[in-house]
Amino acid sequence: MWNVVSNTKNPNCDSYDLTVHRSAYCARLLRFPVLLRDVCMKPAPSRSAQVTLTKVRREVDFVSMALRPFCTVATVFAKWKCLTRGQIVPKIRGLQQQAIGKLNRWTSNPTGFGRSAGPREFASANGSDCSDNGDQDVRGFFISTPIFYVNAEPHIGHLYSVALADCLHRQHSLCGLQGKLSTGTDEHGIKIQRAAKQMGRSPSDHCAAISAQFAALFQHANVAATDFVRTTEERHIRAVQHFWQTLLHGGHIYRGHYEGWYSSADEAFLTKDQVKQSGDHRNNITVSIESGQPVDWIGEDNYMFRLSEFGPRLEAWLESSPPPIRPEKFRRFALTWIREGLNDLSISRDRSRLSWGIAVPNDPTQTIYVWLDALVNYLTVTGYPASGYKKWWPCDVHVLGKDILKFHAIYWPAFLMAAGLELPRQLLVHSHWTVDGCKMSKSLGNSVNLEEELQRYTSDGMRYFLLRQGVPESDGDYYQSKITKLLHAELAGTLGGLLNRCVAKSLNPKQIFPPFDSSLFPKASTTSNVTPATDLLTSADYELITTVEALPALVQKHFENARVYRALEAIMACLHQANAFVQHKQPWKLPIMHSDAERAREAAARRDTVLHVAMETLRVCGVLLQPTVPGLAQKLLARLGTSPNTPWKELSCFDAYHGRPCPHAGQSLGPDTGLLFPRLDDVTSLHDFKKSKHSRRTEKADSQS
Repeated sequence: MWNVVSNTKNPNCDSYDLTVHRSAYCARLLRFPVLLRDVCMKPAPSRSAQVTLTKVRREVDFVSMALRPFCTVATVFAKWKCLTRGQIVPKIRGLQQQAIGKLNRWTSNPTGFGRSAGPREFASANGSDCSDNGDQDVRGFFISTPIFYVNAEPHIGHLYSVALADCLHRQHSLCGLQGKLSTGTDEHGIKIQRAAKQMGRSPSDHCAAISAQFAALFQHANVAATDFVRTTEERHIRAVQHFWQTLLHGGHIYRGHYEGWYSSADEAFLTKDQVKQSGDHRNNITVSIESGQPVDWIGEDNYMFRLSEFGPRLEAWLESSPPPIRPEKFRRFALTWIREGLNDLSISRDRSRLSWGIAVPNDPTQTIYVWLDALVNYLTVTGYPASGYKKWWPCDVHVLGKDILKFHAIYWPAFLMAAGLELPRQLLVHSHWTVDGCKMSKSLGNSVNLEEELQRYTSDGMRYFLLRQGVPESDGDYYQSKITKLLHAELAGTLGGLLNRCVAKSLNPKQIFPPFDSSLFPKASTTSNVTPATDLLTSADYELITTVEALPALVQKHFENARVYRALEAIMACLHQANAFVQHKQPWKLPIMHSDAERAREAAARRDTVLHVAMETLRVCGVLLQPTVPGLAQKLLARLGTSPNTPWKELSCFDAYHGRPCPHAGQSLGPDTGLLFPRLDDVTSLHDFKKSKHSRRTEKADSQS
């Protein structure tokens, strides 16, 4: 039984309070083309037609939400103006059969973020499939980062975006899904023209140089991107031009005159309510309220996109379940923008003003708007418009910063609706990063050299800090003393310290994964809370077993909700428990060398059992840390002598405790490659670090002279 929007008693009522069975649900869908046809046959919007039109609008909202993932159905939904003029809406034929076929395949239990690792009969949690003919087709999991503007070098926000996307991509791969992770560089626009001119080089040379810096940075950060796209590539240009032609042929583009404010820094058109005056009476300039960037008044004959017609459908999409934008506060921002009203959007610039971009097909006097150009990159990497691109489209997760939310939450879905394509399933929005409590600025000199930071803290250290401290809802702060303290406490101390204890030759002379003695650590009673009668076990010991066993599901839940920082908190809390367990048991004090052979054997068995529990905890945590710190996790698992690429679905723990054969017990440890994560020299702040670095350079120069 499905909860469906329906109220037959009052057709003008906006609330829906009737729960109907599946047959009634299908019947309502099947009546929709008939209702649409009746309205289209009316020559003028008479009073009765207006009443019917209100009903159609409500039915369109219902069908749009019910069949939102199915682009071929979505294209049938009429524009209001077309309805009132009595125009026939195309592609009605076959709607009934298509609706029934796809409803039969609809999974009724959607999850939240991304997709679960269960059966793949359905393409996603919200029930869409990627084939036009209704045949089952196993899709891959597609996650993307924004493509980054090459007007300047990479900064910490760029690295956080790709680290977050890479972490989610790796997690889905470990859950058994074939994955695609795309990133790249946005290389068109007026800012690129100006930046290249300031650098004294051509736009193409400038783009190649900065794009190479991004690619090298991501490689250094151990980002496993499967595609790096540049908007100057021929494959992208073909995709953009095809997308433009699709919008044009659908009647969504018209030639018009645009006059208003334009921010070159943001590559955005602004209304009078989005700008303000800044400065004193002598240097009064107009700036964007949101970004603070100066704006210019322009008047051009451009191509316009009918964005104003997509407000109701965009609102219905944003109100659908599961929510298409996370965290929730950013979804509310997008809804507010839509409810304030949408104006048609200028999607081209005069080529005499902007020559560095993709020309409008069949009109060499116009250049395609840089954001329309850039957004199509998500289609380019799927192979669009060639056949087979639906293996990856729609995108499962767009990772993006909050500063580009409007382009992704309003412009991009409207473009896709107009083109008859499915919408992305999730927009994962994150906040910004400051440095030492201040916004990054060239004038303040607080920019971060990411290559130096990666060399100093390692790729795993940088990834861990960003993903551990990054909370999507609020801005993060990057400063040296905080990084050092966190990495020392958690990677070098909690994780590395526990491993050092377990593999030390004084405690583990055979250098093996020790066996577990169930007689010394009997299974807890399942019928009462009574601790088994032994003088060496406490309730805290059994709590550790319970915590480790529950950890994979807890971490999986946090990943599904894109709360990576919560997953890392849970892993660290578990490791703290394991350290406390070892500290309490003090296996180094057991009388292993006792003259009484029986007592010595019992002491050795107790020591091995303590180490087994601790190392099993390390193994589980190592597997779960693979998406976040892949290099460190592989090093940890290799030292334990276990598989470095254990799929999450095959992860089990404490087999020996449950009376099952343990595949790790008795195995030799891997080679000793040194400390898991060496401690770093303390640095109080980024300013002190740069100052000390400058001093070392000065001393070196003086010595050479």
